[in-house]
Amino acid sequence: MVLAQERAIPPVEIRVGEGDLATSVRLLILLTVLALAPSILIMTTSFVRIVVVLSVLRQAIGVPQVPPNQVIISLALFLTFFIMKPVFEEINAEALQPYIKEEIDDREFFSRVSGTMKEFMARHTRKDTMEIFLEVAGLSPEDRKEIKSPQDVPLSVLIPAFMVSELTTAFEIVFLIYIPFLIVDIVVASILISMGIIMIPPQLISLPFKIMLFVLANGWELVVLSLVRSYM
Repeated sequence: MVLAQERAIPPVEIRVGEGDLATSVRLLILLTVLALAPSILIMTTSFVRIVVVLSVLRQAIGVPQVPPNQVIISLALFLTFFIMKPVFEEINAEALQPYIKEEIDDREFFSRVSGTMKEFMARHTRKDTMEIFLEVAGLSPEDRKEIKSPQDVPLSVLIPAFMVSELTTAFEIVFLIYIPFLIVDIVVASILISMGIIMIPPQLISLPFKIMLFVLANGWELVVLSLVRSYM
């Protein structure tokens, strides 16, 4: 039996230069941002308000599965990009292009992007909601008085305040949308009860009338235009 000769493992030396480390950190940050991109899109844009209104609209009509979730989310995404186009164009001109041309560093790039997003979110955040989150964050009344612009508000405070404001506005819009459909349900139910027809669910009879009312009023266009104009 011939034993194989043991071979010594050659030493391996790894050196990381300062430039390589900076590049690795940049790559790690970029991958993290890409992984969190869907959450960032939901938290800092108009997506929340749009998807809530469109989702509850199906419940108001009485067809909770039509349009499907994929259609609702796709429509909400395209409307979000349409509404956020001026913001994205400003970010591209003021932050992304100078960063690509190496005219600004990473910190300045993040500062410009966050500044633009802060202006958008602050413009659509309720003042009372902002005050509540500033108070919960532990800022004293003196510190809150020193906040003169959206740039002075921390993202940890502005983002949840913005999302709560978006949910509140979305439910206000949903309430107004629900009223005409609720009236149709009440009228149909009253007619069926007065006729002594109690074996047929009122929703089954009112559904065609609600769909006809929504189509005749050009409901999808009205809802979409109302959502877009609410950010103008």
